[in-house]
Amino acid sequence: MNDVVLRGGTPWGLGAPADILVRDGLIARVEAGVDAPGAREIDLSGDLVLPGLVEAHCHLDKTLYGGPWVPHSADDTLAGRIGNDLRRRGELGVPSVERISALLETMTRFGTTHVRTHTDIDPEVGLRGVEAVREAASRSPADVRQVAFPQHGVLINPGTAELLEEALKSGVEAIGGLDPAGIDRDPVRHLDLIFGLAERYGAHVDIHLHDGGSLGVWELELIIERTRVLGLGGRVTVSHAYALDDAAAARLADGLAEAGVALATAAVYSFPVPPVKRLRAAGVTIACGHDGIRDLWGPYGTGDMLERAMHLAYRSTFRRDEDIELALEAATYGGARALGLTDYGLTPGNPADLVAIPATTPAQAVVTHPPRTLVMKNGIPLPSTP
Repeated sequence: MNDVVLRGGTPWGLGAPADILVRDGLIARVEAGVDAPGAREIDLSGDLVLPGLVEAHCHLDKTLYGGPWVPHSADDTLAGRIGNDLRRRGELGVPSVERISALLETMTRFGTTHVRTHTDIDPEVGLRGVEAVREAASRSPADVRQVAFPQHGVLINPGTAELLEEALKSGVEAIGGLDPAGIDRDPVRHLDLIFGLAERYGAHVDIHLHDGGSLGVWELELIIERTRVLGLGGRVTVSHAYALDDAAAARLADGLAEAGVALATAAVYSFPVPPVKRLRAAGVTIACGHDGIRDLWGPYGTGDMLERAMHLAYRSTFRRDEDIELALEAATYGGARALGLTDYGLTPGNPADLVAIPATTPAQAVVTHPPRTLVMKNGIPLPSTP
């Protein structure tokens, strides 16, 4: 008998307590008073039940998590952080399968069941990061998807384009880009290359865009145009999108929504956060993630996506419950849409990926991000935060 009944929790969106019957790793029923003789029962009375959390933007291969403390040594510029990363990663044994595994274990304890990670690809590191992440992912219950990421540029770093293609040939699920104008100095050629590889290998696209102002807005317009022309709607994400202030969002929101371009934000430090409420009202998918977690780019990050949702809500100055809930959506359903997950959520027939939290409302779960009562992946209970 593989049946499990989760008794008395309140599934997000249902508005009332209900039982969840899990059978053979899938959600079979969600209703009050489930009758399942012989099933194992887990009491979730008083808990809010969410679908498994989605970490939609991180850098597992860079992490120093689980190792000795490393004082931050980069300056405050993007170029300085890139240079620091290049200089010190070999010295510190980056990428490390053991550290990636330690971080993934922490993520799953907090209820994360799906992860998209940007893995550095360049002539010096080759595909070692891809291999390290794959090895760590094979030890984790989480579903881990990689983005072949040219952290140090493509056009300005000869040999990188060929390695990006090798990564896609090896099964990496998405192709990344980085500031087509600000780093590579040629946005048209950069985007032609990245979108061309995506089209050739059926890959998703996820582009880091730190460029701000009118330059960043123009690059967003180019990305929208390519997504629409190539029919890649639902397969393209722009991460960070610092150029999207209120004025730019008013101008581009409809185009992003119609083309099917998602946005991923990390809401870190004082860097710009896209206007989530305005963009969601227009139908734009918003996802979120930590960005770096305890690495050469910065010492922060816990792996807890509820805490990350809190940062997004706080940086967005959300106070009302319905607004705070938008940040939780970014850490769940929004991330799932950005990753292209088609079997996600608390409805019968989907995998039983879920997390139970001692909270009465989604807003309370975000603001307090308490220890998890239960984490389940494919119907199997996992260790959770005590």
